[in-house]
Amino acid sequence: MDSIYRSAAGREHIRRWCTDRLDAWPVPHERTTVTANGVLTHLVTTGSDPTTVVFVPGTNFNAAASLPLATALVAAGHRLVLPDVPGQPGLSSEKRTVSGGRLSWYGTWLSEVLETVTAGPAVVIGHSFGAAIALSSPSPRIDRLVLVSPGGLGKLCLAPGLPAASATWFMRPTPARSTRLLHAMLAPGHQPRAELVEWMTLVARHSRSSGAPGRADLPRHAVPRLVASGAHDAFLPPRRLAPVVRATLGTGLHVIPDAGHLVVEEHPDRLAALV
Repeated sequence: MDSIYRSAAGREHIRRWCTDRLDAWPVPHERTTVTANGVLTHLVTTGSDPTTVVFVPGTNFNAAASLPLATALVAAGHRLVLPDVPGQPGLSSEKRTVSGGRLSWYGTWLSEVLETVTAGPAVVIGHSFGAAIALSSPSPRIDRLVLVSPGGLGKLCLAPGLPAASATWFMRPTPARSTRLLHAMLAPGHQPRAELVEWMTLVARHSRSSGAPGRADLPRHAVPRLVASGAHDAFLPPRRLAPVVRATLGTGLHVIPDAGHLVVEEHPDRLAALV
């Protein structure tokens, strides 16, 4: 099987970490597994607001690794659904090439997730790769998109030192190297959570990369979109992202000060206020 995991034992390490984090999350929630676009998809659902908010995480992230933002969205009073993206480390399908390299596949996958989780309108928040997926979904259930440091619009622009930090983390993973990489993804002076350091170390030790997402497959019908990015984003610096967002999506870029690429980690309350 073309698995994202290097071994069966590694898969169990990843899944156990996720279930342990969700078990310890004090917010009451339900966990289910559904089939979307032909693959098993794990969902975490909580809250009862008439409008559903769906958060699609970025590369190497999932529901269990996104609990600060999830907690902020629940505290803001939303009904929240957190899918683990297939082909990424987590509790959904482990098939590495599930999409065939097409963001349109992921767009259809998200559309089918939305059909499953809500009968009404939904606000979709996507971060990085998750934003590229959200942009590629033609679902009529999407009422609004909140795109955070969106991938899928152009080439990444890596800050100096980031390729080396990423390579050493992936080839010889240790907590110190995970911390170094996370520092590059955060604004200056911000420290990564201990749980996130542990998670990124597990990811490098036990999983394979699923590759870059490519360009988003924009649906013909447009929905309201709010695009936000951290002022210190090392992958998508605002000075380069803003013109692309304007040219591609016809909207401006909301820049969040004192934040990097992982603005979902640094300012979850600020993002929840944008929904």
